Amino acid sequence: MQTEILIDGAPATVDDLASQALTNYGAYTSFRVEGGGVRGLGDHLARLDASSAELFGEAVGEATLRDLMRRAVAHRPDGWLRVSLFSPEIGVRNPSWRGRPRVMTVSSPAPAPLATSLRLAVQTYGREAAHLKHTAIFGLIRARRAARDEGFDDALFVDGDGVISEGSVWNIGFLDGPHIVWPQAPMLAGVAQQLIEKGAAGQGLRCSTRALRLSDMGRFDGAFICNSATPACAVSAIAGHEFTTDPDRIAAVAAAWSANAVERI
Repeated sequence: MQTEILIDGAPATVDDLASQALTNYGAYTSFRVEGGGVRGLGDHLARLDASSAELFGEAVGEATLRDLMRRAVAHRPDGWLRVSLFSPEIGVRNPSWRGRPRVMTVSSPAPAPLATSLRLAVQTYGREAAHLKHTAIFGLIRARRAARDEGFDDALFVDGDGVISEGSVWNIGFLDGPHIVWPQAPMLAGVAQQLIEKGAAGQGLRCSTRALRLSDMGRFDGAFICNSATPACAVSAIAGHEFTTDPDRIAAVAAAWSANAVERI
């Protein structure tokens, strides 16, 4: 069994999937499942409920989300789970519907980390409603394609003044010795970033957030990206600026992430 798709706990129908194929409105989260549990589960659930209330006018509720997630991983306690919120009632002709959205769960084998090191192109771009992990990912895929066409691995986003925000599907942190500095800008504060912050002190790291520009790159001795599939991956270059990131520092960042206990669904 490779991929199983459920809608509100039942096998997805063609009509269910057609609704999402034709209307790109919703929110989601995704994460690795380990022995029926998830690191940062509470953060994922809180983000889903906040997104549900903002986009649909009503929260799904933690108890319902947990129940649907347990059904989704019943036959795959180790793997990958995506939880998406949508409504077939919402479309271009009827954008005003309010109510509890439907919940799609997609259980599949866990993906490999994005990479072991990345060379990043710089693109002037900002995600729409950047604080949301929403389903409108056209711009992100286009950004990654453009970066690879230029000979890079992925794309780092900046605004018109060169202020750094986030990457295509990840957050970025900069290293100044044991100090992690996160960009301050309109962006999604990812769960992986939150987990690293929670575990940082135990690894001799400290974190702060401030506005960063491309012109600040020379002040740092390393950089890394993080998301749920890739807790810590070194950045070897941003445009023409090269980094020699200490592997031990990347290991400490990854250890900060893994120090967070797996929460049972």
